[in-house]
Amino acid sequence: MDSNGLFSTYSLCSDAAGVAGNIFAIVLFVSPIPTFRRIIKNRSTEQFSGLPYVYSLLNCLICLWYGLPYVTPGIILVATVNSIGAVFQLVYIVIFIACAEKTRKLKMLGLLLGVFALFIGIVLVSVKLFDPPSRQLFVGYLSVASLISMFASPLFIINLVIKTKSVEYMPFYLSLSTFLMSLSFFAYGMFKHDPFITVPNGVGGLLGIIQLALYTYYSRISGEESREPLLVSYA
Repeated sequence: MDSNGLFSTYSLCSDAAGVAGNIFAIVLFVSPIPTFRRIIKNRSTEQFSGLPYVYSLLNCLICLWYGLPYVTPGIILVATVNSIGAVFQLVYIVIFIACAEKTRKLKMLGLLLGVFALFIGIVLVSVKLFDPPSRQLFVGYLSVASLISMFASPLFIINLVIKTKSVEYMPFYLSLSTFLMSLSFFAYGMFKHDPFITVPNGVGGLLGIIQLALYTYYSRISGEESREPLLVSYA
């Protein structure tokens, strides 16, 4: 095989991994829809928390900025998945604000404005104070920090499963989608030689394996099926 053919195959594998990661991520993005149907139907946020969606929106915005060609050329599939994710999170937050009681409504609105202000600040700092190579490093480290902070969710679920010896709030398809998404983007990062993609998704993949192993073990012991995940546990 000549060098052009090898490069073409390499590029195809890279794109395939990125597209797969996008598809599995969308499965995760749509997973809260049943919860928000319930919120809309009852016109109440009940005991649910909107904070995970605020954190997820900030994470998506930072990773979207990192994936744009202006910051990091050649990883546009990181930008696409996070742009889709940001839209989903924003819609969820708007619904939550619309259905929440006044005090929670004002709190969530303040947090949403805070997310946009922080993101605009990150964009301005990265544009004004850093040249292209340093800009990629600056935003890359922020994206890794943001992604690592999101690991609190699977760690919370893992701890809950071990404590209760129950997989009630750890749906198999969500754990599988999380693992496959992390694995896909880990491969994408390897193809792109980008540690800011490989490292967090490598950790995410390991957490996904742990979740799947726990599901297999505890579902066999208890013989139960998982229910809808806790809103607070959404990543």
